[in-house]
Amino acid sequence: MAERILLVEDDPRLAEMLVEYLGRAGFGVTVASRGRSALENLANTGFDAVVLDLMLPDMDGLDVCRRLRANDDTPVLMLTARGDAVDRIVGLELGADDYLSKPFEPRELVARLRAIVRRRKRGHTEKALHFGRLELDTAARMVRLDGTECDLTAYQFDLLVALAKNAGRVLSREALMDLVKGESFESFDRSIDVHVSRIRAAIEDNPKKPRRIITVRAAGYVFAKAQE
Repeated sequence: MAERILLVEDDPRLAEMLVEYLGRAGFGVTVASRGRSALENLANTGFDAVVLDLMLPDMDGLDVCRRLRANDDTPVLMLTARGDAVDRIVGLELGADDYLSKPFEPRELVARLRAIVRRRKRGHTEKALHFGRLELDTAARMVRLDGTECDLTAYQFDLLVALAKNAGRVLSREALMDLVKGESFESFDRSIDVHVSRIRAAIEDNPKKPRRIITVRAAGYVFAKAQE
């Protein structure tokens, strides 16, 4: 069955080109040209991923991402022409899983979409990982601390699993991006740091003094083997 993609793009020429290209790549694409119609589509239909332009005529794409994340974990790939790293960081903080700057190569969009869809489907046959009070349920794609579910995006979940499966080993940012995406892609500086910060806010008792995900200066991050 073809993966279902919701394309939120108000430029009709770009939308038409992407529908054709993604269709040839095996995706089923629904187009929404407005933020509100995108949210209505998401409320009524299940999708495997969302391609979300940040520049929309009726509402800011960041606001669409914020509202979507309030009750939906569908992976989000942002499209931005603003060229400002601040927008990308804010998007990641709001729960986007990946980003692509305009203009972009359609083949890269396809590769990134396949990566985030694959991440979402991965792990259904794996057992849960337990680290003290922290549980990573890879089958249900849920993280629980003291039995309470933690709010993470699909990308953040996979990033945490990658760290946990390599507990005790220092992983650079580049190594983490390769482990999670399964491909080597360019990323703007500190994008991994943004995701780690959100993960810490969800799983650490004191995010400012983390005991589960430790920063190793000039090297990367390490997931602590021994945890409470």
